[in-house]
Amino acid sequence: MGFIKEFKEFAVKGNVLDLAVAVVIGAAFSGIVKSLVDDIITPAVLTPALKAANLSNLSQLVIPGTAIKYGNFISQVISFIIIALSLFVIITVINKFKKNEEATPSAPPAPTKEEILLTEIRDILAKKA
Repeated sequence: MGFIKEFKEFAVKGNVLDLAVAVVIGAAFSGIVKSLVDDIITPAVLTPALKAANLSNLSQLVIPGTAIKYGNFISQVISFIIIALSLFVIITVINKFKKNEEATPSAPPAPTKEEILLTEIRDILAKKA
């Protein structure tokens, strides 16, 4: 029974759930970036090169006489750059928010009743001495 309880505590921890959410969001983000690169950026950037080579698709860019498809490689490099840039911007914004939260110090908590009583006792003893 201890093993099941430990596994349940592990599986429901915030870190595991956060990781699961991150993986799902990452997969969705990957689809968005792939579409952005394949459908918008690559055609906009490489259309002149494709027209000059009399090609209609980036995957048709191959080294003649080989199976090396450098067009697909170019597409993947563009995808990587966009993902890296996006993550950099997101992390930079998050870090700025964290710095703002850390910069505004919270007010120190009010002393408890025990601390107030101890302070009064200390002051009375100091007067007697």
